[in-house]
Amino acid sequence: MSTRSGATEAAASEFQEPPRTPGGVALCGACRGAGSCHLGVERERLDEDGVAWFDLSCPPDQEGGPNVAHGGWTAAVLDDCLGHLPLLHRVLSVTAELTVSFVKPVPVRHPLRVRAWVERREGSRWYLAGELVLLPTRAVLARASGIWVTRDQGHFARHERWLAEQAEPQ
Repeated sequence: MSTRSGATEAAASEFQEPPRTPGGVALCGACRGAGSCHLGVERERLDEDGVAWFDLSCPPDQEGGPNVAHGGWTAAVLDDCLGHLPLLHRVLSVTAELTVSFVKPVPVRHPLRVRAWVERREGSRWYLAGELVLLPTRAVLARASGIWVTRDQGHFARHERWLAEQAEPQ
């Protein structure tokens, strides 16, 4: 399959559902052993309009300032949630580009929600956007946009080969 759409179809046909929490959260490799998302995502769902919703709170171990989430946590959770949008469409992807706008400090241990949506798709590229809000007021705390690229099964093997090539000669 040499066409872009053919590559996308091949990646979709190789899809294997990841392990999920009772709240439907797909677990990455780092979170599978614990059985929960270390970023604090508790529920995820895809609505009939194709918008993904994630309920979460910032764990206390991700505090950057007094009662405020570390900016790295905010970026990571937006990367994770937006990256789950293709996954909810049964497509594996990797982040190619991510832009985060920090609007307000994110409180630790408060209910939050991320909403993520597809702005457009071009071949294997997903152009996604989303926002992180405080509940119940829905005050916007951060916004993100970026590009995710459909991932094939050989992605991580190619990375391992490349990484081995980077080792210094002895």
